[in-house]
Amino acid sequence: MRRVCLTLPTNRACAATIAAVAAEAAYGAREFAAEVHLLILDSSAPADLAEHRAAAALPPAPGVVVHHLDEERQRAFLREVIAAAGLARADRLLDLMLPAGVSYGACTNRAFLLAEALGCASVHRRDSDSRYQLLDGEPVFPIHHELAALGRRAADVAGSVTRGRLDPRLADRTVALAGASFIGEPSVDLAELRALDPEAYREVVGLAVSSSHPEPWRRHLVEEAFRGAGTAPFTRDLTTLTVVGPTRVDMCNVALGREVYGRVPLPPATDTIGTDYFLLHLVHAAGLPGVLHNRHIVNYYTGERRSDEGFLAYQLRFAKYLLAAAHLEAVYAGLRAAGDSLLDGHGRVRPAVVAALARDSALIDPGGNAARLDVLDRRYRALGGRYATAADRFAERRARLLAAARSDMADFALLVDAWPALTAHAKGTSVNHLPTGGPSLAPAAPPVPTAGTVAP
Repeated sequence: MRRVCLTLPTNRACAATIAAVAAEAAYGAREFAAEVHLLILDSSAPADLAEHRAAAALPPAPGVVVHHLDEERQRAFLREVIAAAGLARADRLLDLMLPAGVSYGACTNRAFLLAEALGCASVHRRDSDSRYQLLDGEPVFPIHHELAALGRRAADVAGSVTRGRLDPRLADRTVALAGASFIGEPSVDLAELRALDPEAYREVVGLAVSSSHPEPWRRHLVEEAFRGAGTAPFTRDLTTLTVVGPTRVDMCNVALGREVYGRVPLPPATDTIGTDYFLLHLVHAAGLPGVLHNRHIVNYYTGERRSDEGFLAYQLRFAKYLLAAAHLEAVYAGLRAAGDSLLDGHGRVRPAVVAALARDSALIDPGGNAARLDVLDRRYRALGGRYATAADRFAERRARLLAAARSDMADFALLVDAWPALTAHAKGTSVNHLPTGGPSLAPAAPPVPTAGTVAP
């Protein structure tokens, strides 16, 4: 029986989302005879954590195993894996895997390692600030297309998709990615900026678009940025076998095979949006087949993100994204240039190539990022109000922001170097000895030989 990991990382109240994702897990197990491990990685405040434990205490569903891990349990698991790997700078690696600040890459990296411990063949990621579309009153689950395609030879998937746009020379490669986007509110909280000053919006968002693109294409990328699949609701399935473009998929709606995440992690930068999209670029550059579908998830903004403090926190993450973009674009350019040489003789991603590119990108001239901060300062101060307050924060932290953009890439290179050892030792690490809070949701699925069930 195929074993897969459906993961929901969260640091906010999301009991309704837990119930919805549990229903998706049950659907996947039922429709595809899979053993679905629902992995909730919870960094929430104590009151929300308790509510999540209650939300996870659902009636057993055949083929579904639930693991609800708070940060204490996650840290215990990571310490054991890092110690078993015998790597230098163990404390630093633990900080990169479970940092004090918000890290979109680190939370997903923890899911990757736990999926390895659980013996899973793929990781399917959802987010706590999203929900499923409905068709005739029933939820439209992305896992349907993910389980139908992942891990199969592209040539064998070709007959079951709506259309094929894959280079025939790639037909013998394994489908490594399946994903879609979102509808609803933009994925980045910039709608207000766009409404207040469209020119400011275009200049600010343009800071993340490579200058190597021709100007008409740059304008198009800026206009389409963060808008997902628009607003049209789902009416019927449309699937494409292709090498999936990174901008066509959102990380709330993606699944990756372990031949990708088992080889290379995500950048673990804190308080930086967008870094968790790295593997989408890697898959694309390496020419690994994927299935792009249209079971888009609905994105919405939480109340916290609309508050003044939430606004300022998010703007800092956006500013760090703009600075990280310069370094990441250097890596992406290197990945595109490497092409097929990113893969070894067995068709697996070569981590050493990625680590070298990340390390080199930390050395790029910081002058470009200083200019990006100047643009942010000028545009935000002109808008006044809380945008001017955000500009003050950027100015106070200017030196630290510029230094972090460089050191974050060096940290990423360190983690890529360590990743093969971490994934290898995760496979031999049991999670059933971690502190538990009650009986498992695990149903009548066969026991997991390399890792037990962590109770919700």
